[in-house]
Parts: sequence; structure tokens; C-alpha cells
Amino acid sequence: MIRKFLRGLVTAIGGAVGFGAFYSINHLAHFLAPAGTDFGVSESEKVITAIIFVLVFALFAYRMTPALGLKSREVADNIETELQHISGANLVSGVLGLVVGLLVASLISGIFSSVESAWLNIVLNILIYAVCVFLGVIVSTRTLPDVLSGITLQRKQPGGKKHKNSDAMPKILDTSVIIDGRIIDIMKTGFIEGNVVIPEFVLVELRHIADSHDGLKRQRGRRGLDILNRIQSEYGIEIYNTASEKSLEEIPEVDVKLLKLAQIIGGKVVANDFNLNKVASINGVEVLNINELANALKPVVLPGEEMSLFLVKEGKENNQAVAYLDDGTMIVVEDGRRYIGKTITAVVTSVLQTAAGRMIFARTRSAKE
Repeated sequence: MIRKFLRGLVTAIGGAVGFGAFYSINHLAHFLAPAGTDFGVSESEKVITAIIFVLVFALFAYRMTPALGLKSREVADNIETELQHISGANLVSGVLGLVVGLLVASLISGIFSSVESAWLNIVLNILIYAVCVFLGVIVSTRTLPDVLSGITLQRKQPGGKKHKNSDAMPKILDTSVIIDGRIIDIMKTGFIEGNVVIPEFVLVELRHIADSHDGLKRQRGRRGLDILNRIQSEYGIEIYNTASEKSLEEIPEVDVKLLKLAQIIGGKVVANDFNLNKVASINGVEVLNINELANALKPVVLPGEEMSLFLVKEGKENNQAVAYLDDGTMIVVEDGRRYIGKTITAVVTSVLQTAAGRMIFARTRSAKE
């Protein structure tokens, strides 16, 4: 019964639209034609033409009602889904943009109040209001949330003072760099500028790691959450809601999502994954790798320098031994196998620098028994 009623209502609306279309065409023809033009159409012919318009549009609406019902249901579901993903800041800014657009449109529409044609006046007013409201909503939703986030996300310096976010590109933290923990020491030095962004899918991954049955993974996940709490309390972080980004929902890998998000918001990814650098360079995304930063800050070692080393294990080749510096740099000592477990004086022969790290080669000189 309800379906029949709705179908009849849609049919009646279609007939009304048909009559409106006839009236608009008739009015437009008289408006565009020179004054005094006689079209030679009697009133009865006009009535018959109007009835034809009404019947055609009503029949079309009647036939299209089932398809329109399915499409309207789909549109309603999409609208409901989109509304669930709209943040409070975007909703407030959209309403403000709507109000401003209506006010601007009311001011502009006064300019065309002197137009004699009522039909043309209505069309112009509809266009003005539509354009002003659209521009008001678009501009406010794209600019106002950034202004609000710039005000609310003020960071604290180590001395307790707050400073506003600079115009630097936002920095998106990878899961691995959060668990690593060195990022908070780097932030203390002030080398990280701009907003620190944590995508929601990174938080979800950290939570899953923290809830893992594997004891080591669970410990790493909890360490990452502790690091995030420290960053939030000392500097402030922005949790990026990625639910509204449909292009991210289709990507299963977290690393690829990070690079896509960096492209969307124009940011840089902070990570310590060497392979992520390679993928990012292909996609044109800049990555700040803290391992590369650590390698760049290691002391320079030149061939011919003497070093005091404690040999800890065998090397890959015969008679080789391996030692490590305080910063973790591996040193391969030729002919040092017999000195494993002892401290020796070695002479640097060469230094191999790669994107993944640095390796030093040396040869023995003497041993301290």
C-alpha cells in the first residue's frame, strides 16, 4: 500500500514537473521573441500541449519509480556513511560556511531586484544562492579545520613553554619509528618541525601489537603506546581520521597507506625502514629516516687511524673477527680471529658507507694480554 502511494505521489510530481516545463518553455519563447510576435497558437492548442507534457512526464516518473527507489536507497546509505565519517570540526565549519554563503547571496541578489522579468529574476537568484552556498561550504571546510587545529595543537617545549606550529610540512610517524623510541629524543632537540600526525590505522596496528600473544611483540607494542603518550603530553600530536579517505580503505598494507596519506596531506613520513625509502622514492614521497640521521651523526673514521677494539666474535671470512663501536658500528678486523675475547689496537684500512649503514675494515697491530 505504501509503495503504491509513493508511486502515485512520484507520478503526480512528474506531472507537475511536466506542466512546469511547458510553462517555462512558453514563457521563455515569449521572452526571447521580439515584441508583438504572434505564434499563431490558440488557447486550446496550448492546453492540449500542456496536457501532453503532463502525461509524458507523469508516465516517465511512473516507469522510473522502482529504479528511483533503489537509487534513492543507495544514495541515502552513502549519505549516512559519509555523515558518520564527518568530524565535528568539519561539521561546524560547514554550517558556518553555509550561513556565510546565504548572507553573501542575499546581498548579491539585491543587485538583480530591478530585473523586470519574474522568471529571469527567479533563475538568477537560484544560481546566486547555489554558487555562494557551495563556495562558502567548500572554502570553510578546507580552511577552518586547519586554523582550528593550528590553534589547539600548540606544542610544549622542554622548558614548559608552548609555541605555535610552524608552516612546515606535517610529519607522519610510522609504527616502527614509534616503537623504536628515538623519535622523542630527536623531538627534544627541536629538529622536527610542523604538526606530528598519527594516522588511525597506525594506532590500530600498535594496539594489535600490544595485545599480541607473543610476549616480545606485546612488550614492543606497549612501549610504542608509552612513547605516544609522552609525545602527546610533551609536544602534542594530531590523530588523523582516515575513515573518510576511501582511497586509503582499499589499501591493505600500512606502509603503502602511509605514503598515500603523505601525498594527500602533503606531509613527510618519519620512519626507520630502509625498504620504505625505496618505495617512497618511487611514489615521490619524502621520508625522514632516523637511521640515516644516526649514521650521518656518527664520528668520522679515516683510513690509517688506530682504534682500541674488543673483538667479540668470528667474521664471515677466515681469520676475521668482529668488533663494535659504542654507536653500534660494526668493524671487521683482518687476522683478528686469534684475538677474540681480547682488546687489541687495530689500524683502519677502509670505510664502506651504504644507505643501510656503515662498515669499517681494519687490521691488527698488537694485542693487550
